[in-house]
Amino acid sequence: MADLTGKVALITGAGGEHGVGRAIALKLGGLGARVIVNDIVNQPYPDRSGGWEGLPQVVRELNAMGTRGLGVVADISEATQVQEIVDQGVEAFGQIDILVANAGSRPGKDRVPLVELEEEAWDFVQKTNVKGTFLCCRAVARHMVERNKGGKIIVISSVAGKMGIPRYAAYCASKFALIGLTQSLAHELGPNGITVNTICPGLVDTERVDHMAAALANPGESAESHRARMIEDAASQIPLGRVAQGTDIADVASFLVSPESDYLTGLSVSVSGGTWMG
Repeated sequence: MADLTGKVALITGAGGEHGVGRAIALKLGGLGARVIVNDIVNQPYPDRSGGWEGLPQVVRELNAMGTRGLGVVADISEATQVQEIVDQGVEAFGQIDILVANAGSRPGKDRVPLVELEEEAWDFVQKTNVKGTFLCCRAVARHMVERNKGGKIIVISSVAGKMGIPRYAAYCASKFALIGLTQSLAHELGPNGITVNTICPGLVDTERVDHMAAALANPGESAESHRARMIEDAASQIPLGRVAQGTDIADVASFLVSPESDYLTGLSVSVSGGTWMG
């Protein structure tokens, strides 16, 4: 098991109770890393809170592990706010060794056939998923290059970044773009000892599925009913027989930020239970 003692990780999109971001934050914190967690608000899913407090609670969980956490609320699609995340992290911990660019747009008006897709919905997805990831990678990479101690960058894409899906055109385009961004950045940062890899999850059972279900539900069908059907249908088509949990993604992330992955860069690793093997 990797020892990340002395390392500092920044994870975006980490405020959800069942999300990939929180799972990665706790995994890396459990391995000894100090962790900066970010989201656009403290509690991004208040409709599913059940007492969950979002980023402040993730920070408390990290501190309870014996490491240190820092929560920073910021919009990753705004360059000045991204720089503030980096500045606060460096001020608190002196460095950033790991970036996990996980934040993504919330499903909604973009989940329609392309001929019905509004320009505003298209722009919203690209602004968050592509521009936001670019800004985070740029700001952290600048810090890593200047510090000259190497580093690890993980971009969270999707299997939808490897194959087109009906009614997901905006999302697929954004996730394909992240794979290209990863490959270009891997070439550019390799000489600096910085690896850049992409994780491409299949369906993960998080709060985001609620919003996907609400956008995709048939007329007269409740979002809750469609959500249950989505999970059941997906699981039936997955060779390993279940949809992913956040911890499945976190386990792969922990390997990609460990010294054991030092000779791996520019990869797009599918974490989909076998539904996508390319």
